[in-house]
Amino acid sequence: MARRSAPLLKQLLRTTRACENPFLGLGLGSSESRRTVTYMPRPGDGAPRAVTLLPGDGIGPLVTGAVEQVMEAMHAPVYFEKYDVHGDMTTVPAEVLESIRRNKVCLKGGLRTPVGGGVSSLNVQLRKELDLYASLVNCFNMVGVPTRHENVDIVVIRENTEGEYAGLEHEVVPGVVESLKVITKFCSERIAKYAFEYAYLNNRKKVTAVHKANIMKLADGLFLESCRNIATKYPGIKYNEIIVDNCCMQLVSKPEQFDVMVTPNLYGNLVANTAAGIAGGTGIMPGGNVGQGHAIFEQGASAGNVGTEKQVAQNKANPVALMLSSAMMLRHLQFPSFADRLETAVKRVMAEGRTRTHDLGGGSSTQEVTDAVIAALD
Repeated sequence: MARRSAPLLKQLLRTTRACENPFLGLGLGSSESRRTVTYMPRPGDGAPRAVTLLPGDGIGPLVTGAVEQVMEAMHAPVYFEKYDVHGDMTTVPAEVLESIRRNKVCLKGGLRTPVGGGVSSLNVQLRKELDLYASLVNCFNMVGVPTRHENVDIVVIRENTEGEYAGLEHEVVPGVVESLKVITKFCSERIAKYAFEYAYLNNRKKVTAVHKANIMKLADGLFLESCRNIATKYPGIKYNEIIVDNCCMQLVSKPEQFDVMVTPNLYGNLVANTAAGIAGGTGIMPGGNVGQGHAIFEQGASAGNVGTEKQVAQNKANPVALMLSSAMMLRHLQFPSFADRLETAVKRVMAEGRTRTHDLGGGSSTQEVTDAVIAALD
C-alpha cells in the first residue's frame, strides 16, 4: 500500500511546489523545463562584444552602474567603452559617434534636454546622425506590480527622424514663430514596414496606426497612406487606425485592446509615456532606438529618465527599465541565454515584492535592487 501511494504523494508534492512558486512550469524555476538548445551560433559568435556606454545625466550613472554590475555577475560577453556625455553640451563629441559607429551598439542613461534656449537635444542629434529611425517601447504588466489595468502588453513603435522633431523652426517676424512638420513617404513606409516586421517576427496579431489625418490631411494623410500600403503585404496581421486624441482616451480606459502601435514622431512620444504610466510606470519599461546599422538602448519612456536630485542624493533610482533594455541589447547581440537569465531574474525580484524603489511603492535603494537581481540570477 505504501509503495502504491508513493507516486501519488510525489505528484501532490510537485503540485504544491508549483503553487508556491509561480515560476515553476514556466521555464523560470525548473531545470527540467529548460531547453537544452536555444539556437546554433556561428563560430566566433561567443566572442565578447564592445558596447559604447553613455551614463548620461541625473540618475543615469546610477542605473548604468547597476547594469554594469549585473553584466559582470553574469559574466556576459560584453565590455563597455564609457564616455562622459551630458545634455548641456552643444553637440555629441566626435569620438562618441565614432565609437558607436564602430561598435554598432550603445547603452545610455538619460540625457537632460534643455527647455527653450538655443541648445538642441543630444538625443535627437544621435538619432539623426546614426539614422536610428525606429524607436520601440514595450509597455507591459509585470507580476507583482499593481496597476489599474490588467493584460496590458503594448509595443509603441514611433518614427524617429522627422515630424515635429525635425527641429525646423524660425521666427518669421518678432513674436511669430513658424515650426515645420515634415512627413515623407520614404520615412513613413520605412517605419510602417518595421512595425509590421516586428509584429510578424514576434507573433503579434495587430498593428494600429495613430494619426491626426482628420485635421492634417496632407501630412498625416501621407503617413496613413504609407501604413495602408505596407499593411497589404502582411495579410496575416490585422491593421486598424485611430485618431491620436481618441487613442489617448482609449489607452486610459481600455489599454488591453492595443497590441503594436505605429506612430509619427511626436504622437509616439506622448503615447509611449502614457502607456508606460498605465502599465506600471516609466521606471520598468524597456526600449531602444534602432536603424539599419546601429542601435541605442535606453529606458523606454523618456519621462523621468534623468530623475530628480533627491533620487540621486539618496541613491534610490529604479534600475529595472535599463536592466530590461540591456536584456533587449543582449538579444540584439545574439546572446539570448544571457538575456533570458537577466529578464527572469528581474521579473522574479519584482514578483517577490520585497525589494522595490520608491516609484513602485517601496523604499529600496538602487544598489539593493541590483543586489537582489544578482542574487536571483540562475
